[in-house]
Amino acid sequence: MSTNVFAYAAPAAHAPLERTTIPRRTVGEHDVLIEIAYAGICHSDIHQARDGWGEGIFPMVPGHEIAGVVTETGPGVTRHKVGDRVGVGCFVDSCRACDYCRQGLEQYCVQGMTGTYNALDRNGEPTYGGYSTHIVVDENYTVRIPDGLALDVAAPLLCAGVTLYSPLVHWKAGPGKNVAIVGLGGLGHMGVKIAHALGAEVTVLSQSLRKQEDGLRLGADHFHATSDPETFEKLAGTFDLIVSTVSAPLDLGAYLSLLKTDGAMVNVGAPEEPVSLNLFSVIGGRKTLAGSMIGSIAETQDMLDFCAEHGLGADIELIRADQINEAYERVLKSDVRYRFVIDAATI
Repeated sequence: MSTNVFAYAAPAAHAPLERTTIPRRTVGEHDVLIEIAYAGICHSDIHQARDGWGEGIFPMVPGHEIAGVVTETGPGVTRHKVGDRVGVGCFVDSCRACDYCRQGLEQYCVQGMTGTYNALDRNGEPTYGGYSTHIVVDENYTVRIPDGLALDVAAPLLCAGVTLYSPLVHWKAGPGKNVAIVGLGGLGHMGVKIAHALGAEVTVLSQSLRKQEDGLRLGADHFHATSDPETFEKLAGTFDLIVSTVSAPLDLGAYLSLLKTDGAMVNVGAPEEPVSLNLFSVIGGRKTLAGSMIGSIAETQDMLDFCAEHGLGADIELIRADQINEAYERVLKSDVRYRFVIDAATI
């Protein structure tokens, strides 16, 4: 048996989102019912609602940056209790049996993780995301939001935060490391904050100097415009690690030229179009071109604890639910600093 709750959904690809109701399953043995307080708007919500990454499941309720409070628990729940502040990120289940799930790398589940939205759950039912008033999630796929983090600025950390934290930690950003963040948007601004807090020397590579003041305020040591060809000459062989957050195709060879020998360029932004690469860009200098996908449940908890310890939240613009469609257009124009967050009380 299910319960209907209010939500904002895209009825079809490219269609404006509209208020509707969706079913939420009855709370099971290991489930928690979460009253959603805030939900971030991620660029991937737009990609999926507009079929940018392939055919979607409609009606679609996007949203995988969810912060709220537990209002009911199943009889077998041990991780959370009613009243706990919790978060839900990009996935709500995985096979739990493959090597990656057993290693705590559920995002790389061999059978495929179950996305928080635009996916089919293990029973073949569509999943609906955080642009809604409530969500039911297995306790093992929820995380605790520390008291030191306000729920509104914590919501974007459930995707944007861990998407940057995971590669920065995996590739050992820290003291003595020169790190570049490509793009200063919803992902990139958290990359700057986290890389700085880890102790790395941080450079922002942005199309123009328009956001330079913001970049330095957020913790960057240097800021350069990639539209200036001299940038690539001046910074050649500079970085140990480059993390690209942009979802548009880049001249990968140009960016790889900025790496030191044995440096790595890690992509977390996902362009809809294929990109090309001259392999000599990685052969010379024994460089690595890599990707990283969100983070595990354990990493997400580590990231939240780290952000609370260092006083890091997302820079947000709080909006009403009836402003979602306008927010989508503004995201596409890079007209947000730096993450839209929906007040779920307005849904």
